[in-house]
Amino acid sequence: MRAIGVGLLGLIGVVILLSLGFWQVQRLAWKETVLGDITGRITAAPVAVPAQPDPTSDRFLPVRATGQFIPGPVRVLVSQKRVGAGYRLINAFQTEDGRRIMVDRGFVTVQSSQTPSAPQGTTTVTGNLHWPQEVDSFTPDNDLAANIWFARDVPTLADHLQADPILIIARTVDGDDGVAPLPVGTDGIPNDHLQYAITWFSLAGIWLFMTLYFLYRQRQRQA
Repeated sequence: MRAIGVGLLGLIGVVILLSLGFWQVQRLAWKETVLGDITGRITAAPVAVPAQPDPTSDRFLPVRATGQFIPGPVRVLVSQKRVGAGYRLINAFQTEDGRRIMVDRGFVTVQSSQTPSAPQGTTTVTGNLHWPQEVDSFTPDNDLAANIWFARDVPTLADHLQADPILIIARTVDGDDGVAPLPVGTDGIPNDHLQYAITWFSLAGIWLFMTLYFLYRQRQRQA
């Protein structure tokens, strides 16, 4: 009777663990479809900045804008793999139609002798609209005196730069030498479903092995 109970428990455990593994496989397929859609949206042909972009429906919208940078960038502290600490440079940008928006020009290292000035005169920016969610309870207060910010909070940046709460994350900026663009992508979107599936299937295999081993030992004792 004990062997029957253990066998039944083992079977139930294996079925549950396999179900969780197959569920993660389904989630993996769903996430890959989502990431593919986002990648397609990010890399689509750029359009003009909408009159009233929506943070949800226009997230990652590829855009192109022509105008002039306003001097005086905000420096947002970030870190890049294999590069180290540095700053994102965000400037106000006056478009040809008179709107004042913001452009995340890209990255410079903290070792830079001075913050590169934005291009002068009329220039064209190509990139994607974004409203990053980088502020949480652990985010320090911005050091305005030293011009060191710790998050890209669009409403706060807009108020500081006296611009509309519209941020373009640049892919290319004509004539912006010394600044490496950090365009939006899917790298920051987690996709761990394959690892989860492998974990559940591994546990199912271990559970099955342990059940069969126990039943084998019980049979040996009864022999």
